Amino acid sequence: MVGKVPVGGDAPITVQTMTNTLTSDAKATIDQIRRCEEAGADIIRVSCPDTDSTAAFGEIVKAAEVPLVADIHFHYKRALEAADAGAACLRINPGNIGSSERVAEVVRAAKANGCAIRIGVNAGSLERDLLEKYGEPCPEALVESALDHIKLLQDHDFHEFKVAVKASDVFLAVAAYMGLAEAVDCPLHLGITEAGGLIGGTVKSSIGMGNLLWAGIGDTLRVSLSAEPEEEVRVGFEMLKALGLRTRGVRVVSCPSCARQGFDVIRTVMALEERLQHIKTPLSLSVLGCVVNGPGEARETDIGITGGGGGKHMVYLSGVTDHHVQSDDMLDHIVELVEAKAAEIESDMSDAGDSDGSDAGKAVEAAE
Repeated sequence: MVGKVPVGGDAPITVQTMTNTLTSDAKATIDQIRRCEEAGADIIRVSCPDTDSTAAFGEIVKAAEVPLVADIHFHYKRALEAADAGAACLRINPGNIGSSERVAEVVRAAKANGCAIRIGVNAGSLERDLLEKYGEPCPEALVESALDHIKLLQDHDFHEFKVAVKASDVFLAVAAYMGLAEAVDCPLHLGITEAGGLIGGTVKSSIGMGNLLWAGIGDTLRVSLSAEPEEEVRVGFEMLKALGLRTRGVRVVSCPSCARQGFDVIRTVMALEERLQHIKTPLSLSVLGCVVNGPGEARETDIGITGGGGGKHMVYLSGVTDHHVQSDDMLDHIVELVEAKAAEIESDMSDAGDSDGSDAGKAVEAAE
């Protein structure tokens, strides 16, 4: 458990991100956390490099609606302070914390405050003895580092941990995670670290983590992008939606457009993705520029639109042709239809929960 959020087992795969504001600036950090929460983040990591940061961390924890992970490097006392301030999890590299006595202190603080621990192994900061042994970062070195750190915690009778073996090289990261999954049975935190910018990093992360998720490996993930943290959250959910593992929000099916299009598909989709970000209910929307593939795709989605001649386009509801809409009214009309459908689904879920006196609606939401 990371706070109230289960990680591992049959729990949904959770999506994480990390703030990039100065943690000592509590207001800026809280504002950024709020945007990430709106995007759907299940867990958010906050760096605590100094005493000013841990001093502000308590205020930040109280304002956050999702569990916060305190990111700790080297300074074990920051871990103690963050645990006391309300961290749901401590991200540490036990080998960097120092002596066994210092690790024991961190474990005691974690136990006393109900904190989980994430062991964070990274190809860019492997221990010197492992680099000397293997000559370079390799899957075997990452796995050995992870197993050594796991043993450090287990020797102190601490078992509430998850593990990451990240690398910026896709092949190295994937091989390391596959090796670790064979070696241990504990929750794994997936990531391709330092993946790059929004487009390049999304591609690298999707190839690497998609491979692992398809193989059934991974319990929580963070997409590491040189972009705003809320973008990491959106990419994470799109990845899970593409694999059928999470269904939060609107799944858009759209064509790349061509000379046959009856309306500007590219700009319409861009506008819809922006305007529908607030929708959390899982539903599908197809936006196709013409009638070649449009009707077929529309039959498989909750709401669909296909381009027609003369600025007159067909709208499909639950896969059935329903009515036409003019180009000038199309964008607002689709948004209204999606919002109405989302409200209908939410109402049905609520009624299902009330009708039998159970928490079915909440259970569906929790599973989502």
